[in-house]
Amino acid sequence: MTASNRPWKIPESVLVVIHTPALEVLLIRRADADDFWQSVTGSKDLADEPLALTAAREVAEETGIQCGEGSPLASQLVDWQLRNVYEIYPRWRSRYAPGVTHNTEHLFGLCVPERLVPVLAPREHTHWKWLPYREAADACFSPSNAEAILLLPEFVR
Repeated sequence: MTASNRPWKIPESVLVVIHTPALEVLLIRRADADDFWQSVTGSKDLADEPLALTAAREVAEETGIQCGEGSPLASQLVDWQLRNVYEIYPRWRSRYAPGVTHNTEHLFGLCVPERLVPVLAPREHTHWKWLPYREAADACFSPSNAEAILLLPEFVR
């Protein structure tokens, strides 16, 4: 358990690139870092939580967009079958068990029919914007997020 009595974060997460058919990408700005624009990200709640469930849960929590099982967008949430392993930024390592330094991130895409207005979780994100995918990649603070966005045309053919 962490010092605040919350369980340690599981070092396995999802990154969901939310986009339109025209390759416009939704970016959200972190509440704890003004210059950190990103796609939806989040860790598993349980070690055995299916990745697609993690992805749908995080999208709903962070944007209000429903894409879980039974929703009209469920078939648009696609596991890209790609993953990144990266070093956790030192500023966020205290959320993980002692000695955990790396996270495995699984990439998903979610195609929405048009630019939707997200409902942000204010404790997590403060602003949002839609950008053409190349501009979105340039705006991301995370290199792995930028690389994922640049792969978008391969997954929308």
